Amino acid sequence: MLQNFDDVQKLGKDGLDRTVKSLTAVTKGYQAITAEVVDYAKKSFEESSAAVEKFAAVKSLDKAIELQSTLVKSAYETAVARATKIGELYSDLAKEIYKPYEGVFGKAAAAK
Repeated sequence: MLQNFDDVQKLGKDGLDRTVKSLTAVTKGYQAITAEVVDYAKKSFEESSAAVEKFAAVKSLDKAIELQSTLVKSAYETAVARATKIGELYSDLAKEIYKPYEGVFGKAAAAK
C-alpha cells in the first residue's frame, strides 16, 4: 500500500492532475456545445425572417400551404440534424471527462 509520505503526496498530485484534466475537458466541451446552440439559434432566426418574407409574397392559399409544408419539413430536418450534432458533442464530452480516470478505474476493476 502506501509506504511513506512521498507515496501519499504522489497519489494526491495524480488525483489533482486528473481532476484538472477532466475539468478542462468539461470547459472545452461546454464551449463547443454553447457555440453550436448559439449558431443554431442565429440560423433559426434568419430562416424565420426569410420565411415571413416568403409568406408575404404568396398570392394564393395553395401556394401558402405548399410553402408552409416546405418550411416545416426543412425546419424538422434542421432540428433533427442539430439535435444529433449536440448529442454527439455531449457524448464526446463524457468520453473526454472519463479519459483521465481510465487507468484508475481499470486498476480498481482488475483488483476485484
